[in-house]
Amino acid sequence: MTISRCGAGRREDWNRRYSETEFLWSAEPNRFLVSEVAGLPPGRALDLACGEGRNAVWLAGQGWQVTGVDFAEVGLARAAELARDRGVDVDWLRADLIEYPSPAGAFDLVCVLYLQLPAEELAIVLPRAAEALAPGGTLLVLGHDLTNLEEGHGGPRNPAVLFTPEDVAALLPELVVERAERVGRPVEGGAVAIDALVRARMP
Repeated sequence: MTISRCGAGRREDWNRRYSETEFLWSAEPNRFLVSEVAGLPPGRALDLACGEGRNAVWLAGQGWQVTGVDFAEVGLARAAELARDRGVDVDWLRADLIEYPSPAGAFDLVCVLYLQLPAEELAIVLPRAAEALAPGGTLLVLGHDLTNLEEGHGGPRNPAVLFTPEDVAALLPELVVERAERVGRPVEGGAVAIDALVRARMP
């Protein structure tokens, strides 16, 4: 699944990958996003590293006002097409997340799903994602857990871009961490991938 997604060379890698197939994974939203967002009143949402837009488009369909950010223009073009097909409006923005200054205090929900970065880059992106939250807003971070290398299935094989729930929570000292745990995700052939899930709230 998703690997490191910042930098010019990596941007071209993602553009090539998005060009090779209709959808790299699915046009349907991530199952954990759906369950974690259930019950939240729709407001303004920011989807960082939105890729082909499946999660941003789903959120828009639930009544959220959504901004999707990614550095791969091919992915964003796919995302815009999906939004048109689903009859929803999303603001799409092309930006490298290492350089993107999220608008402070502007969003009720910020999603960072399967953004697998080296630790020093994640330490830049996640605090900025937290800064984008309005008071009471929710940050959802989900990605391939470090234990997936030995105990799970699929995902990146480079431990440098994997993390744990504890790693993520440590980068969010200003937030109230409501959930930080490993979760299993069924994949092909009956196997299970292990993800790190963190949900936190701005006081």
